[in-house]
Amino acid sequence: MTIAVNACFLPGSFPDSGGHFIITGFTSLAAQFTQHQFIFISDKALAFTFPSSKNCTSIVVGPEVKTPLGLRYWLNYKVPAVLLQHKADVFVTTAVGILRTKIPQCLLMNDLAFLQAQNGPKKNWNRFLKNNTGKFLQKAGSVAVSTGILKQQLISRYAVKDEAIVLVYKNAHPLFEPLEWQQKEAVKEQFAAGKEYFLYSGNISTSQNLINLLKAFSFFKKRQKSNMQLILAGTGNCEEAFSKSLSLYKYKTDIQLLEQITMETLTALTAAAYAVVDPGMDECFSTGAVEAMQAGIPFIGSNTGSLLEICGEAAMYFNPTDFNDIADKMMLVFKDEDKRNELIAKGMEQAKTFSRQHSATHLWQAVLHAIK
Repeated sequence: MTIAVNACFLPGSFPDSGGHFIITGFTSLAAQFTQHQFIFISDKALAFTFPSSKNCTSIVVGPEVKTPLGLRYWLNYKVPAVLLQHKADVFVTTAVGILRTKIPQCLLMNDLAFLQAQNGPKKNWNRFLKNNTGKFLQKAGSVAVSTGILKQQLISRYAVKDEAIVLVYKNAHPLFEPLEWQQKEAVKEQFAAGKEYFLYSGNISTSQNLINLLKAFSFFKKRQKSNMQLILAGTGNCEEAFSKSLSLYKYKTDIQLLEQITMETLTALTAAAYAVVDPGMDECFSTGAVEAMQAGIPFIGSNTGSLLEICGEAAMYFNPTDFNDIADKMMLVFKDEDKRNELIAKGMEQAKTFSRQHSATHLWQAVLHAIK
């Protein structure tokens, strides 16, 4: 069997949760199923490479995708020729599919965030997804989703059949692991002037509810009289609107803003944090939660979305719309060492649920289901 994978959306240097999931998942599958061929199709050269083995082939097919119209052209007129040339049995793609092909497709869905998005730099892409997601879902032979919440949304909103949806939990990168005390001190010295810190990682923008995080941190600082720092670590650039808010922030000297960090930096920051805090209200799978638990760090997150499904009793939850509640949970994990240690122990055990092999096994089930 020949499995073709859409690698168009994989970033050049810092694979996000979706990109990392594709890379590690299909790397594992290619190594396990050497009798099958795996073809990775991209519109541009990537900064990383897939396994150089006999059953893996990377193909670059231009032109490079930069707009929704360009993506539609690339998928419907450039990729099908490659699929036919290599006699692909199934095409695995993220969020968007091919409408002009009879080859079975497995659609990987991470969230429906585009439904709530209004304006912003991705408004054209959001409009494209709003207009076409239903078509992609109906065309797909199977749909792999990362949370049970998303599964129910697809069933109710798009009438996707229950039997067509496969639940595939993502896994954290293996680089996320506990650090020794000396290593933690070195990280704190480098990024937080030797002080303890709370960590947020992800998009640095107002849409991630970071204003409420700043308010909660202010409340924490006033109550605790602590030299605790807050590190905001972004894989991209900071949104201009949030940057302006931060410039007026009372405790800005206690906040470290890091932009365009590498995977190595993120793993170090995570494993040396006092706790990881995510105020976001997204319903997509939180890889950051699994990363924190795997690294032996307490995770504090929203009581909305899918976090309860992912973390269970291994995390602390707050109402993301109430900055006082966010602050209360930050203070609790700061003051109660026994509770913090309990969260660490439960988190490391919970993280085992999201192993690389577990994710790859269910991903393979989704692939096979597409061609039934």
